[in-house]
Amino acid sequence: MTRSPDLDALSRVSAHAVPPDGTAVSVAEFRGPLFAEWGTTMRADALRTAFRGVSAETLRERTRIPSIECREVWDRADPITIERIEAAAAADRGRAWPDALGSLFARYVRDGDRATYERVVADRQERLSRAVIAAAATGDPTWIDEAADGAVVLCEQSTWSLPAHDDAHARRGFVLPDVAAPYLDLFAGEVVAQLAVADRILGPRWDESWPGLRERIRHEAETRVFTPFETRDDLWWLGYWRDVNNWNPWILGNVLLAAVLLLDDADRVARMLARALDSLDRYVAGLPADGAIDEGVAYWWNGAGRMLEMLDTVAAITDGGLDATRIPVVAETLRFPMRMHLGVDWYVNAADGWARSRGHEPWQLPFRWGRLTGDARVTQWACAARRPDGPVADVAGGLPRLVRALADTAWRDAEPGPAPLPAAVWLPSVQVFVRRAAAGTSAGLALAAKGGTNDENHNHKDLGSFVIAAGGRQLLVDVGKPTYTAQTFSAGRYGIRAMQSGWHSAPAPFGLEQGEGPAFTARVVSAPQGEPGSAAQSESAVLELELAGAYPLAAGDSWLRTFRFDGSGSAGGAERVEVADRWRLSEDGAHRVHLIAAGDVTASGGTVEVAADGRRIRISADDGGAPVVPALEVWELDDPELIAVWGPRLTRLVYDMRGRAGTFSTVIEELS
Repeated sequence: MTRSPDLDALSRVSAHAVPPDGTAVSVAEFRGPLFAEWGTTMRADALRTAFRGVSAETLRERTRIPSIECREVWDRADPITIERIEAAAAADRGRAWPDALGSLFARYVRDGDRATYERVVADRQERLSRAVIAAAATGDPTWIDEAADGAVVLCEQSTWSLPAHDDAHARRGFVLPDVAAPYLDLFAGEVVAQLAVADRILGPRWDESWPGLRERIRHEAETRVFTPFETRDDLWWLGYWRDVNNWNPWILGNVLLAAVLLLDDADRVARMLARALDSLDRYVAGLPADGAIDEGVAYWWNGAGRMLEMLDTVAAITDGGLDATRIPVVAETLRFPMRMHLGVDWYVNAADGWARSRGHEPWQLPFRWGRLTGDARVTQWACAARRPDGPVADVAGGLPRLVRALADTAWRDAEPGPAPLPAAVWLPSVQVFVRRAAAGTSAGLALAAKGGTNDENHNHKDLGSFVIAAGGRQLLVDVGKPTYTAQTFSAGRYGIRAMQSGWHSAPAPFGLEQGEGPAFTARVVSAPQGEPGSAAQSESAVLELELAGAYPLAAGDSWLRTFRFDGSGSAGGAERVEVADRWRLSEDGAHRVHLIAAGDVTASGGTVEVAADGRRIRISADDGGAPVVPALEVWELDDPELIAVWGPRLTRLVYDMRGRAGTFSTVIEELS
């Protein structure tokens, strides 16, 4: 597919789009890794044949979403999770359901605020999920009624799409949704799957006490989701006219699950499954062989993780006929977040990802897939997050994920243990290098360095940047994602400080910002070793990048950055990391190197110390052999998402130097 230059510039950072004039929408069958594994058995004719004679109820049973009548599941569900959900549900009772006002929806267009409306609809969905689980666990008619109220509230909501995603403004200039043409986005998929799971669980009771409710759910699902999915080829995330990202598996998996649970026509389910698999194959084809996700770990959960959930559903409803566990790229993608783990709840982050676990990740997902694929390290990594005194899943993760975790007794009984924490990881597709002194421990320093391109999904200008963790805790950091607004996925994206190269630990030749788009890249000069390609060797802990291509510099200019991890330690016995810059430019000028620190930052005697949570590092720098003391610039944070990760402030260390050619060295050591 040939894309226009304008489309190339927008495709990685626009949340949704309509096809530009003249763009062809091609729905020709796609042949990617799924087709290579399954062939024509994933096409509609074969699936209709496979489902012939299989009742709709049998398909629903294969999803492993248990009805309220499956008491053997609900009676053995994790008691801690059930107890906490019931307590929270009891607190909901007597309060009005949150009101998703039109004025809140309109704010996205009027003043750029999207978070307020999103919080309201999330509160509605979480309250419904609590009521469904309380009803399933107890059978109490009060909770059955509460869940019915929540289902009606969602059915009467004008749109299931979020204002930041809805296409009514782009198509018709509306500040409200176009109810005559519902848009199928991420959260329409989330709502339809939630209602379908609620219907599956509580349907027998709703038939008795709420006749007509289940028909209403099916009507709304048909109008808002199933018909658009089957008839609108212009939905960008299907992959018929532009590249796909995490939207693709997230929506497809939810639509498929809802179709199986709500539709009584197995032939139609087969056709929808074939369409979904053809679209998903486009996402799988875009995954690199090393399994890396350019959006980072935070988006793995709602991208590649959603792919895994959908593939699990596909295997289940085809009774094992379409099994993806042997597809190599699926197995490598499963390992990605385990490879990015720094320690406890800290991760290597990139793009719009956050550096710290939010606490409601669906850990049962990698636990189950580790067992399905026989990957003991993935299972071990998931178990490291299991807390026997905590819930098996969080309501915030959505009702389908919550129910899957509650129904999984192996996950309920999993014992926590140490995380694998690989010693060295090199992912060439995204040019990400992670290194620590030894596998299986977060003690000491860890380095994560990044090259890549400034055309990545949810891109930040971060080429040549790096993260340093001590004891697993990031101290030199990647800022990550602030709260989304209308600016985030617009032409003004890089006006946001957190997304600028000047607020990453990266150089700034002539004080320049990095360029945006696919033309601005890093080039690997010398690659390290590390999994998945090879085992770590002591002499392999060096990555060298040519960064001139990341900036609008003259042809022939060079800015080399070399990352060197010394696990043997310096005279004091601790590990050290050296970041060496060497440049040769066509003009003389002033340059900068930036470091972004989180914690208490103090400058003393020509060095800088950074400390947080009992961890400390010392940073020293020299310009051609002469020590350099940086200026310290404090960013007092006012964004709640950034404060939740970093605390009240971040500090930028600014090192100034000059010259047409020169060298600059930064050394980081851990302090006991």
